[in-house]
Amino acid sequence: MNDLQLDALAFRWRRTLDTTADSLSQIGRSQQTLHFSPAQLHRWMSELECERGTADVELERLARTTHTRLHRHMQGPRATGTLLGLGSSVEACVFDLDGVLTASAALHAAAWRETFNEFLARHHARAGGHYDSWPPFDAGDDYWRYIHGRPRIDGARRFLASRGIRLPAGTPDDLPDVETDWGLAARKNEVLQRDLREQGVRAYEGSIRFLELAGEAQLGLAIVSASANTLEILDRAGLLLLVDQVVDGNVMREEHLRPKPEPDSVLAACQRLGVQPAAVATFETTVEGITAGRSAGIGRVIAVNRSASSLSSASTADVVVSAVEEMIASELV
Repeated sequence: MNDLQLDALAFRWRRTLDTTADSLSQIGRSQQTLHFSPAQLHRWMSELECERGTADVELERLARTTHTRLHRHMQGPRATGTLLGLGSSVEACVFDLDGVLTASAALHAAAWRETFNEFLARHHARAGGHYDSWPPFDAGDDYWRYIHGRPRIDGARRFLASRGIRLPAGTPDDLPDVETDWGLAARKNEVLQRDLREQGVRAYEGSIRFLELAGEAQLGLAIVSASANTLEILDRAGLLLLVDQVVDGNVMREEHLRPKPEPDSVLAACQRLGVQPAAVATFETTVEGITAGRSAGIGRVIAVNRSASSLSSASTADVVVSAVEEMIASELV
């Protein structure tokens, strides 16, 4: 057992205890229809608090036995939007995926590097040039400049244009070996699927804890990502069951939603959560994502700047953090 598995057990146990306590409190307020004496309700609440103490002791014992650390205890304050740094008016959170919740940006960048550099080698050979005389795709600069946060087809076109290359658009049905924009996008997806199977993908531990605490605080949770592989990434990273709604590249294509910096996908997430944008907090890693949040009328825009980039100085976000868990108050840690 590792820290995350122990925390997941603790969160489920705590949520059960909190739900039971809420039910007893509701019974106490409904004495006109349910006939339990105040003494009986008081006894049950006391027994429930004893159960919390016992659960804490058992979890700490399990932590020692498995050489892990318990981050969430049964006793102490319950998570709220305020204790998560969001304020009392926030009812839901909308998260970008890559760089906010998961380290999947590196997988995407590597898949694009393999795809583009295969193509560039063929392209320059046909043109009579030497591949090493042309700049290959840079998984750092080129990925963040042309690709990150955009649908595959848009990213392919933007990068090719930066190299003075224009391909036929093709169609979404093009196979990975077809040299069209859609064919390159299909090849990238093929490489990414292979890497996901072979390497998997990890979620940031602090982001997992934030999601669990946000669920404890009864906040609605949605993911917005231009990747068509969002559901698989969430599943492989162990996050799928922690969120309520997903607006991914497939949804964006089916519903004709414009990518960020347009607000369409963020507004779609708010609508699916049933929450007004002013009552939502968004977590973004790009200027385009922050602009989308502002255009959507989001109440609280949070920039997650894991690398020491210019995002913090260029950002118009309400808050800039280097990791999502920085938002969590010390009372919950």
